[in-house]
Amino acid sequence: MSTLNAKAFLLALFTVIIWGSTFPAIRASLLGGYSSGHLVLIRYLIASSIFILYALWPGVKFSFPKKADLLKITVLSWIGISIYHIGVTFGEQTVSAGTTGMIICSAPVFSAIIAVIVLKERLGLFGWIGLGMGFTGIAIITLGTTGSSVNASQGVLLLLMSAIATSIFFVYQKPLFNRYRPIELTAYFTWIGTIPFLIFSPGLFQEIQHATLEAHLSTIYVGIFPAAIGYVTWAIALSMGKASSVTSMLYIEPVFVIIIAWIWLNEWPSTVTIIGGMIAISGVLVVNLLGKKQRQPTSEKVA
Repeated sequence: MSTLNAKAFLLALFTVIIWGSTFPAIRASLLGGYSSGHLVLIRYLIASSIFILYALWPGVKFSFPKKADLLKITVLSWIGISIYHIGVTFGEQTVSAGTTGMIICSAPVFSAIIAVIVLKERLGLFGWIGLGMGFTGIAIITLGTTGSSVNASQGVLLLLMSAIATSIFFVYQKPLFNRYRPIELTAYFTWIGTIPFLIFSPGLFQEIQHATLEAHLSTIYVGIFPAAIGYVTWAIALSMGKASSVTSMLYIEPVFVIIIAWIWLNEWPSTVTIIGGMIAISGVLVVNLLGKKQRQPTSEKVA
């Protein structure tokens, strides 16, 4: 596993802390009167507006996607932004912020599966052991979260869908950094990914009038910081180092999620869920620290 340079490390750490606050903030907005659809819509309208202002800012040179890349950028936008955020926001209706963070941070397990199936990478013994641990941890989290609740089960399934979506997104966006600046690429993803959210437009203004002040502030926060600034700093870090090394920083995200959710929302995951999360993250570490030593170095060669 290659080491990160200092700048990439600090940018990735900054992003992980911001993203760690996302799940509690989303939960606060939902508890304060926002519906999931309206929350994800207004969050990405805010983020899209920030990138429009940047693109139009005097002196800023902003190139638009080449025709050859437009389809790939569009598909990645819908997977990594639209599907991911719909899964997270609707999933958090019934799943706590801390548990959400642990499920989403299992994404590298799915990245490894994608690498094996799509990139024809080879996993050694430790790689397969790590994957087994990862999925065992996810299963324990699921059992500890859902119990007999059908709604919680649906929420966990939505979060697993998001984890798979973000794995695909991180793996396949890397080659585009050869042709676009990180902030440009993030702007394209944000604008195109916002389009499907417009289906949630009906009733938006009425809901805004009835939501609490905390919900409004949380929604503005997730629109500016995790959705706009966080994705840019992550893209810069990703463009500066190997995707696998940068993505490894996600392993510590659940720590920030749980601490922030505890302080902000007084939420604390169950013991079973924490045990499952520790097993899942340990599995991810085994795959990326030990399994990768026996893999072919093709993880960056995504067309």
